[in-house]
Amino acid sequence: MNKHWYKVFVAAFLEVFWVIGLAHSHDVWTWTGTVIALIVSNYLMITAGQVLPAGTVYAVFVGLGTTGTVISEIFFFEEPFQWAKVLLILILLTGVFGLKAVTGERSKEGVDA
Repeated sequence: MNKHWYKVFVAAFLEVFWVIGLAHSHDVWTWTGTVIALIVSNYLMITAGQVLPAGTVYAVFVGLGTTGTVISEIFFFEEPFQWAKVLLILILLTGVFGLKAVTGERSKEGVDA
């Protein structure tokens, strides 16, 4: 895995924070952290999308961010646990990692490696 995929994973991790921040921010400091996480997250995703296929980058970013947000809501914000959610998250992750596994890095000529 190259550094651009690491950017996508860090961007998705930060996405969890800014999505939770949108729902739970209550003062200037929590809103500031939310905005910083949003900006850094999107910057990392965009820079990774300049090297990797943008559609795959976005799918991985959103899939991992969604998974992290749902899991965080269950563990930290008393969202009810449901086996159906877990099953759907596993299906989502299977698709996300499947996309990542079959996607190569673009060379400078624009051909997949």
